[in-house]
Amino acid sequence: MTDSQIVEHGRNVIRLEREALSTLEERIGGEFARAVNLIMQSPGRVIVAGVGKSGLIGRKIAATLTSTGTPAAFLHPVDSIHGDLGIVGKEDVAILLSKSGESDELLALLAHLKGFGVRTIAITGDPASALGRNCDVSLDAGVREEACPHDLAPTSSTTAALVLGDALAVALLQEKGFQREDFARLHPGGALGRQLVVRVEEIMLRENLPVLADGDTMRQAIVMIAGRRGIAIVVDNERRVEGILTAGDLSRLVERGGDLFPIPVRTVMTTKPKLARLGELASAIAYRMEEHGIMAMPVVDDLDQLTGVVHLHDLMRARVI
Repeated sequence: MTDSQIVEHGRNVIRLEREALSTLEERIGGEFARAVNLIMQSPGRVIVAGVGKSGLIGRKIAATLTSTGTPAAFLHPVDSIHGDLGIVGKEDVAILLSKSGESDELLALLAHLKGFGVRTIAITGDPASALGRNCDVSLDAGVREEACPHDLAPTSSTTAALVLGDALAVALLQEKGFQREDFARLHPGGALGRQLVVRVEEIMLRENLPVLADGDTMRQAIVMIAGRRGIAIVVDNERRVEGILTAGDLSRLVERGGDLFPIPVRTVMTTKPKLARLGELASAIAYRMEEHGIMAMPVVDDLDQLTGVVHLHDLMRARVI
């Protein structure tokens, strides 16, 4: 098999799965809304179950629901009849995944759940199956064919089920008004947690700020830029930022030649600088600094008064970028 043939096989898989998702999108309708409302109205949690590859997808769906504000747990249908049914409460909602909808283990679990009074949602490739008919809501995850050349290995079908689970999780997130702060509360560790919780005031420089007065000259600015993180900030009598000078401004001035020292900073400074504000996420400031090629940024309060300076190196040390 040539390299080009291998590449074409890979592209064909992606093409078939993309087509499956396209038809899936067209089928999203009232049943989907019913499923979201059923979960929203339940005071319990979501129990997700499936066997084999569907079980692997179910574990991911349960994890996504939990991390976006909808408590969920995965229950293996086989383990359920050996004591794990103890995690199920009558106020829970169950999501049951099966391509065929005829899995004996899943249908046995469905019978037990109904005995507990649990409301059920099927994600199945055949809404007319036993699972689809007997659940309170049935979501059609059917696909025309698997991406496997023998139409056997679960590929397009598992992708469709996974995407439906993501769609449920995100719709629930939006219905609940789940915010970035809520996400941060559930993800306190690692880089993601730091990006969502670290505020600029936690890492900014507060003392010995590189401040110049309106009447200062480049003599003072050069000393300030060289010794204070490559930036000098011009403020008025009420410490409102009027402009900034950077090492880049200084370099361009040097290229022009002549005596730099007596030049007023007002004639050189950037008069509409990018500013950070107290309370902003450090990650958001890092994005703006990278977007505009800025190494340091003044931080102001609600009155636009200078309170600190944040440098790209500070953001890197805080590991928010």
